[in-house]
Amino acid sequence: MFDSHQIADVAAFFDEATNTVSYVVKDPASRICAVIDSVLDFDYASGRTDTRSADAIIQHIRDEELTLDWILETHVHADHLSAAPYLQQRLGGRIGIGEKIVVVQDTFGKIFNEGTEFQRDGSQFDRLFKEADTFTIGGLEGVVLHTPGHTPACLTYVIGDAAFVGDTLFMPDYGTARCDFPGGSAVELFESIQRILALPDETRIFVCHDYKAPGRDNYAWETTVAEEKSRNVHIGGGKDKDSFVSMREARDKTLSMPRLIIPSLQVNMRAGQMPAKDDQGKTFLKVPINEL
Repeated sequence: MFDSHQIADVAAFFDEATNTVSYVVKDPASRICAVIDSVLDFDYASGRTDTRSADAIIQHIRDEELTLDWILETHVHADHLSAAPYLQQRLGGRIGIGEKIVVVQDTFGKIFNEGTEFQRDGSQFDRLFKEADTFTIGGLEGVVLHTPGHTPACLTYVIGDAAFVGDTLFMPDYGTARCDFPGGSAVELFESIQRILALPDETRIFVCHDYKAPGRDNYAWETTVAEEKSRNVHIGGGKDKDSFVSMREARDKTLSMPRLIIPSLQVNMRAGQMPAKDDQGKTFLKVPINEL
């Protein structure tokens, strides 16, 4: 099912403002690529967007004379806005996410009091992936793992010898994702992580965020299945489900909401599009009171 003999060519782009890592994944045998978890810069205080992070990816793709085939989201991010439509407008490609996006859209459509014009069927995306779906980046094969827990729609993309795990796992010294958002589950997260750790030990793991664990001075985003299994501070060393769930649920109770959760959810559940403009041509985001 997984061909770890295919080597994915991976370029990482780190956005320190949101601690997010975006990736350009290239087929070494062709000039076809995919972008995973892009960032649209957003200043919450002024309500202004900026495209410098996405422009760096676009420049890389153009410099390398690549063709963008896929713009992939590991999940509906709560900590940064997606630049997927901006990338698509300039470079083409298809926007993909997990089929459980419809659950997320229904949940947050209610929280943000979206009207009937907001489609809750995932139709804003070009491809809705389900468990075991396959896709190609040139001659490079990708397989989809449905890995819920952080959110119901979380996916891991296994592309050649690399796995892009979104927020499910962090670097071994930082641990695992929170599970206290609506639809999250520490039990499901434990089970999803076991599926990732069942991949070949040499599989490269690329995480979506890094916050520099205590004692580490540099940002990092690449590890391996073997390192996660042996050293992950939350799940490594064969930790059992009950211990993990107890730890994760207690830890989540101490966490504050991500700084950009309110704009991020409204935009990302729309595949990176802003809400529809009003009659005066203005765009607004909603702030639900005491709902999150």
